[in-house]
Amino acid sequence: MRKFMKNNAVQSILISVLCIILGMLIGYIVLLFIEPSGAADAILSVIKNFFFYPEGAVRTKYFGATLVKTAPLVMCSLSILFAYKVGLFNIGAAGQYVAGAALGIYAALALGCNWFICLLLATAAGAALGALTGALKAYCNVNEVISGIMLNWIALYSTNMLLTGVKNPNTPYTINISAKNPDALLPTLGLDTLLNNKYASVAIPLVILIVLLIWVILSKTKFGYELRATGLNKNAAKYCGMKEKRNIIVTLIISGALAGMGAAFLYLTDIEQWQCSASSVPAMGFNGIAAAFLGCLDPIGSLLSSFFIQHITSGGGYVDKTVYCSQISDLISSIIIYLCGFVLFFREYINRRIALREERELENALEAAKAEDSDNKGGEGK
Repeated sequence: MRKFMKNNAVQSILISVLCIILGMLIGYIVLLFIEPSGAADAILSVIKNFFFYPEGAVRTKYFGATLVKTAPLVMCSLSILFAYKVGLFNIGAAGQYVAGAALGIYAALALGCNWFICLLLATAAGAALGALTGALKAYCNVNEVISGIMLNWIALYSTNMLLTGVKNPNTPYTINISAKNPDALLPTLGLDTLLNNKYASVAIPLVILIVLLIWVILSKTKFGYELRATGLNKNAAKYCGMKEKRNIIVTLIISGALAGMGAAFLYLTDIEQWQCSASSVPAMGFNGIAAAFLGCLDPIGSLLSSFFIQHITSGGGYVDKTVYCSQISDLISSIIIYLCGFVLFFREYINRRIALREERELENALEAAKAEDSDNKGGEGK
C-alpha cells in the first residue's frame, strides 16, 4: 500500500480528486449563504449537467455539446502544459487562441477556404504569435508573461477589426459558417449521428490523438528531453550543447499552434460565432491554465480535467436563475484551481507522512534487533 501511495501518478490523481471534493464543498457552503433551501439542488444541477435530462436522445445531445466544447479546452490546456514543462508560463495562450479564431473564421467566410485550409491557417496564426513571444524571450529576455499579456489584447482588437468585415449586419456576431461556406465546417465522420448533435466533429477524436502525441513527445523522445532540460536549467542545457534559444522559440511555436488549433476546433463547428464587439479575451485560454494544473501538468490528466471543468461549466446553466446565477460553476472551478496551488503542499505532506512511518518502522526494527542481540548475548554468558 505504501509503495502504491509513493507513486507520483497515484498521488496526482488523489490530490486532484481532493481538490475537486473540497471545491464542491466550498461551493455548496457559498450556496448555503445565498439561499439555504435550494443549495442542494443547485450543486446537484452543476454536477449532473447532461444527466439533468432523462435517458435518451436529449441527454446524448447535451453530452455531445459538452464534448464539442471540451475539445478546444483540452488544446488550450496542452498549450499551457507544453510550455510549462519547458519552464515557460504561456499566459499568451489566450491571445494565440484568439489569433487562431481570427484567421480560421476569416479564411472560412471571406476567402471561402475548405475546413482543412482553415484549420491550418488557424494553427499557423497561433504558432506565429507564439513565435513572437518566444523570440522576445530568447533574444531580448522579455518575460513571456508580460509579452503574452500585451499580445493578448493586441490579438483581441486586431481580430475584432478583421472579422468586422464578415459580421452579420444585424448582430455583433460573425456570419454563420454553415450558411456562408459549409465546406469550412469540420467533417463529422458520423459523430453527429452517434452523439445526436450536429456540432460533433472530427475535433473530438483528433484531440485524443494530439494528447497521446504530446505525451510521447515530452516523455519518450530526445526532443522532449532537450525541451525539459532547457526548462529545468537553460544554462546547463547550453553547456551540454543544447540550443536553448531555439528550444524556447520552438516550444512557444508548438504551444501557440495548439491554442490556435483549439480555436478552430470550436469555431469551425459553428457552435459559436465570434462577437466583434468583445472587450475581453475569451475565457477558453485562461481556463486552459486551470485544466492543465488540475490535471497535474500531465497530458492525459489534462484531458480528464478539461472534461470535468467543461462539465461543471455547462452544468451551471441548469441552476435555478431566479435564486442563483449560472456563474456559480465558474466560482467552483476557480476554487478548485486555487486549491491546485497547494498541490505541492499536499504531495509533500503525503511523502512526509510516508517517510515518518518508514522511519518509525525502521527504528522499531532496530530496537527489536538490539533486544534480540542482547538476549542472545545474555544466553551465551550463562
